Amino acid sequence: DLRRDHPGCGVEKMYYTLKPSFLGRDKFIATFMSLGYRLNKRRNHTKTTVASRIYYPNLIKGMQVKSPSTIWQSDITYIPVGGSFYYAVFIIDVYTKKIVGYQVSDHMRAQANIDALKMALKNNQAPLIHHSDRGSQYMYKGYIEILKSNNCQISMALSAQDNAYAERINRTIKNDYLEFWKPKNLLELKKAVKKAVSQYNNKRPHNSIRKMSPVEFENNWFVESTFNKPIITIFNNEVNV
Repeated sequence: DLRRDHPGCGVEKMYYTLKPSFLGRDKFIATFMSLGYRLNKRRNHTKTTVASRIYYPNLIKGMQVKSPSTIWQSDITYIPVGGSFYYAVFIIDVYTKKIVGYQVSDHMRAQANIDALKMALKNNQAPLIHHSDRGSQYMYKGYIEILKSNNCQISMALSAQDNAYAERINRTIKNDYLEFWKPKNLLELKKAVKKAVSQYNNKRPHNSIRKMSPVEFENNWFVESTFNKPIITIFNNEVNV
């Protein structure tokens, strides 16, 4: 069931996921809207960034991105569960929209960020640029050393708008998946985030990547020499995730 696997999936994304041959897009959207499939999106504004006094400049503003592993963005988000607060770190490839690394924990220490980064580097080519906010976790010596040892340039945002891809993925995982599954403790949360990342990466279509899932788009990019490869320009308000 699509709404079970992607409970926060909008009707248009449902259409491009199902790709029904018997019904056009507009008719599909109108029909399912009339059946009560409209979603009410929630936003949160809880701050999880403790800014470091030392930081790196923003290197990505105005950049044109043409391939995977050019820019990774990362952010930390809080997740309320059963009266407690837990935290998730996500790292997203700006070009493919794929979540390349993540970690769920009961703390905001830099080790969670390091674990997410190690996951990303284990399964993917190291990025040309790693971009984040100015949180102290991203300035932690151990984190910086890993980036430099992989020849990654370090870029940092002045505001959330300059880290929009990572901010958006936080909302997508929380509002489109976890909000509906309602994990009750840390163990359930870890399982739910793992499932959400898998569904997002492998099944969720995106308008900006030819209405494909991140994994499908990435595979096409590497395999098909004639594949129409888009160019993405980074703007402050770029949130097309």
